[in-house]
Amino acid sequence: MKKAERYSFLIEYFSNNMPQAETELIYDNSFQLLVAVILSAQCTDKRVNTITPNIFKQFPDAKTMSEATFEDIFSIIRSISYPNNKARHLIAMSKMIINDFSGEVPMSVEKLVLLPGVGRKTANVITSVIDNQPNMAVDTHVFRVSTRIGLITNAKTPLAVEKQLVKNFPKELIHKAHHWLILHGRYICTARNPKCGECGIKIACKFSKKIQNC
Repeated sequence: MKKAERYSFLIEYFSNNMPQAETELIYDNSFQLLVAVILSAQCTDKRVNTITPNIFKQFPDAKTMSEATFEDIFSIIRSISYPNNKARHLIAMSKMIINDFSGEVPMSVEKLVLLPGVGRKTANVITSVIDNQPNMAVDTHVFRVSTRIGLITNAKTPLAVEKQLVKNFPKELIHKAHHWLILHGRYICTARNPKCGECGIKIACKFSKKIQNC
């Protein structure tokens, strides 16, 4: 199966079997999603979702969070990964939104990456989820699934993977394809012991074919 055929097959399969693919992080607005994504670094969405209700209750917007102390935030998020750095980032990020962006979360990758704690992956998530922009956030799941299936060629960095995926998925589907790949990697094409027997796209997967030929 050629690469173009592989993409077409995946698009048809996921459009039929995962038409409502979306983030599993729970949020009510762009600021809450930004907070949740920052907290999700090296941490599961499930764990983040247990923390965010309390933090959103106490700090529902950038203004209230910008006025929080380190201990205010740290005491809530201390059980997740890297709580010291994340607490500092959340406060600094909130202050910058208030001071530089009139209290609104900017909706461009170029502006978002200026915020403390926000890298390209986080910026891509925010713009694609909130605004359906054609941006592809590449995390470990996207990297793994794209490599195994054969959607990318000789891509060694997240940015290289991003560029190839954006080039080959139709522009209007990129924001949705991001979730297709993440969710497939999270529940089917897992890092260890992938569930190839349950996989609906294994006919197009180079990794599955390699295993079967061993």
